[in-house]
Amino acid sequence: MRFFYDKFNKFEAGCDEAGRGCLAGPVTAAAVVFDKSYKNKWINDSKKLNETDRDALRIEIEQAALSWSVAFVDHKTIDKINILNASILAMHKALDGLEVPPDFILVDGNKFKPYKDIPFQTVIQGDGKYMSIAAASILAKTHRDEFMKKLHLEFPHYDWLNNKGYPTPKHREAIAKYGITIYHRKSFNLLPPEQLKLDL
Repeated sequence: MRFFYDKFNKFEAGCDEAGRGCLAGPVTAAAVVFDKSYKNKWINDSKKLNETDRDALRIEIEQAALSWSVAFVDHKTIDKINILNASILAMHKALDGLEVPPDFILVDGNKFKPYKDIPFQTVIQGDGKYMSIAAASILAKTHRDEFMKKLHLEFPHYDWLNNKGYPTPKHREAIAKYGITIYHRKSFNLLPPEQLKLDL
């Protein structure tokens, strides 16, 4: 794990998103700026951490960062502009929320659209390579999980408390049995073809 991309960048913002592959709920993005003196060997790709560690690191990141921001783009917008554009929009919104304007942006993945006139670099699997992206992945994941747990109280049949909207068998079984909710992404394949045929 490298701590920063380039020593000449004063304020690097790491960006990542969570929830792209979900069938329901928003896509969530975060942006994080650390002081160049900050180091933390425990910050890593959120997918490699358990929930307890993610929640603890979220508190640490939010306290230690020079600036951080989290943004949501809802299911309706995802259906209108597609999930890739919605993910980039969420990252732009997260960057909008930073109190410390970055002079360089590091983005997880290989797709991004220019943000203002700030130079950027996309990095495949960047959440396992750069601390600021890893921190953004943790914030995006924990804030989205928290949001989906609240939606679970409204629609408990879909098990969002545990699957957070991802296409688990239990989630898809609930869709087949109860239909979709107001939070489902209608542009997604909510049921596999064999289940759709059975319903006809």
